[in-house]
Amino acid sequence: QVQLVESGGGLVQAGDSLRLSCAASGRPSSNLAMAWFRQAPGKEREFVAAISQTGAITYYTDSVKGRFTISRDNAKNTGYLQMNSLKPEDTAIYYCAVKDGVLIRNIKYPYWGQGTQVTVSS
Repeated sequence: QVQLVESGGGLVQAGDSLRLSCAASGRPSSNLAMAWFRQAPGKEREFVAAISQTGAITYYTDSVKGRFTISRDNAKNTGYLQMNSLKPEDTAIYYCAVKDGVLIRNIKYPYWGQGTQVTVSS
């Protein structure tokens, strides 16, 4: 079993930056692929970014490419999502998720955090 705790969300203005963290416990995070998803009010949960166990492979949804960076520190069992040049349309609850095996870009991750709210005002 894996437990995930996100932190770092908040209320910011357009153009600002935030860094989200996802702390994993229960198993070494170095065995787990990690991803970030987000869900805005009234919308489905959508993929944002993902990173492989070693960090060698990363994926991003098109709307965040060049603005968001996913990373991880396996020594700290923690993953990160650096979000720059935030836009009002980035407003959502952000979730981290992990899985064994191959990195994927859909919601079929077995372990999820509780989410952290990101609100970007215009």
